[in-house]
Amino acid sequence: MGPLVPDIVTTELNLVVALLVGIAFGYILEQAGFSSSRKLTGLFYGTDFTVLRVFFTAGATAMAGVLLLTKIGVLDASVIYVNPTFIQSALIGGAIMGVGFVVGGFCPGTSFCAAAVGRIDGMLFVAGGFAGVFAFGEAFPAVRNLYQAGSLGDVTIPARFGFDPGWLAVGTVLVAISAFVVTGRIERRVTGRAVFAPTATTRHAFAALTLLIAAAAVALMPDVRARMLARASDDAYRRANPVARMTPDELAFRIVDRDPSLVIVDVRPAADFAKRALPGAISLAAADLFGRSLPGTLSQAHRRKVFVGGDVREAETVAALARLQGIDNVAVLDGGMAEFQRTILQPPVASQVAATDVAAFRSDAAREIAAMMKARAAGSEGARKPAKKIAGGCGV
Repeated sequence: MGPLVPDIVTTELNLVVALLVGIAFGYILEQAGFSSSRKLTGLFYGTDFTVLRVFFTAGATAMAGVLLLTKIGVLDASVIYVNPTFIQSALIGGAIMGVGFVVGGFCPGTSFCAAAVGRIDGMLFVAGGFAGVFAFGEAFPAVRNLYQAGSLGDVTIPARFGFDPGWLAVGTVLVAISAFVVTGRIERRVTGRAVFAPTATTRHAFAALTLLIAAAAVALMPDVRARMLARASDDAYRRANPVARMTPDELAFRIVDRDPSLVIVDVRPAADFAKRALPGAISLAAADLFGRSLPGTLSQAHRRKVFVGGDVREAETVAALARLQGIDNVAVLDGGMAEFQRTILQPPVASQVAATDVAAFRSDAAREIAAMMKARAAGSEGARKPAKKIAGGCGV
């Protein structure tokens, strides 16, 4: 379901979950009073800041939840779709939406909420929204350059400025707490009535402190992926927990024999894999072991997973990481791809072919494997494919 790891929910069930979540979301909006245009526009007149409080609370909670699930390895944040940023169109669109919000009394999401409970103004706003979408679609060729001006790509604030996302969550919580305090005073001054009961001040302060501590704890929490990768990269750990080796001759025999239990996992850079890859091999980076795109064959205990790197160390690191992830029946190619190239794939000297049975086998294996690699090169079998981005979100 969504970007969760492992991907145990089917696409069809995803739609059912999305429907249930949508119904729950609409119910919460209605209970919060967001079907009332008067309540929503109170944000601009200083009489009701419920919208600000709800959205800050939802944003801070979602941000902390995403970070927590990512750090414990339950969520693959790399497949979450990030809308591209266009500076000029964002500023112009924000201004248009703000004017539409204060004039019409709704934003896109809340207008659907109002329409769903039978409010005529909500229905009219929804109809106007559809008309605006149609008009923009028709006018897009004329405004394309303006729309795409100031493109920054699918950038995020932490990536743009180079800091840990956890501290953005802490900053968001601090801004939210400050906004709650300031808007409460504004609302009290404009309306002449207290927003919260005086007896609730202590509870609110305790809740704010708890939320801030929770955000800081998530920010400081070590990333399980980084911890496991550091462990797998440690020479002392690998010496204490050695990974089995497979000789180039054994791997060549299994390839030629078309061993159905063999899984060749190539951990070299994608560019090297594209230039030359063994028959049936799949390309896999260390980061893929934590994501949703992990091939299902790696979880099958009866399959022999042979990790192939440019050298033994490269393969051992990823193989050790795979074992830490619970993947069994793992081995590494002794000597790496360079040794397999030298031992098997290079044409042997004619005098060596007849010298021993091993040399004869290697000669035959070299011809057959070369033919298999040539046939494979005609397609894109085993190429590393980027995981499909999970799109979604709210237009509220």
